[in-house]
Amino acid sequence: MREFAKAHEFPFPYLHDETQSVARAYAAVCTPDFFGYDHNRRLRYRGRLDEGRTTQPPAGAKRELIEAMRAIAATGTVPPDQNPSVGCSIKWKATQS
Repeated sequence: MREFAKAHEFPFPYLHDETQSVARAYAAVCTPDFFGYDHNRRLRYRGRLDEGRTTQPPAGAKRELIEAMRAIAATGTVPPDQNPSVGCSIKWKATQS
């Protein structure tokens, strides 16, 4: 993924949650699982990126995450329709005691 992120010039940091502590803290259930927060760090969006799954979304499909975050930033309103993320389940490692 490091090479993929570099090759595609991700405009954000790409991090690896080796211990899965972040995924557990956010109660993530699959990959990818998207969380969007407002300026007060309140969870405002939890859902999928868009209609695509293993293929490109259809032409004209909503860009759900982007549209939700723009609405939250502009108006503070939470999108009423938040479709859950769909992806591979997280393969949890045994927790360290």
